[in-house]
Amino acid sequence: MPDFRRPTTFFIIGMALICALPIACSETAESPEEAVRNWLADGELAVESKDRRALVDMVSANYADARGNERKDIGDMMRLYFLRRQKVAVLTKIDQITLHGDTAAEVLLIIGLAGTNAATVGLSADAFRFELELEYDGDDWLLIGARWGEIGKKLR
Repeated sequence: MPDFRRPTTFFIIGMALICALPIACSETAESPEEAVRNWLADGELAVESKDRRALVDMVSANYADARGNERKDIGDMMRLYFLRRQKVAVLTKIDQITLHGDTAAEVLLIIGLAGTNAATVGLSADAFRFELELEYDGDDWLLIGARWGEIGKKLR
């Protein structure tokens, strides 16, 4: 069970979920790498608009991570994170996208997240390194696993 008392947990999960928004259909065919990049950009916008439902709906029902989180845990953490923040700003830097055929991808990225806290006056910000595992199910890319850690620390 995730530790909901730690704001860092919410922050980290929020960053992982920026990748959990579907790719909009377009008239031109895009490569899998372009689709993943567009997915990341759309997810960033969803986090900034605090659209938890859209983000969680794009996490695979089979999601699991080394911390013992499942899809429901991600949704619960996002709900609390968004309730505690009046505004959220996201900055992403993609380090690497590795495709495994057309149906699987690994993404290494750095995510900065800043938010204004509803309970106190001030801004909280942090940066994390992520390793995301994505799977294309024929319709959408889905987040199936993630590891993360503070910059300079081990990914877990």
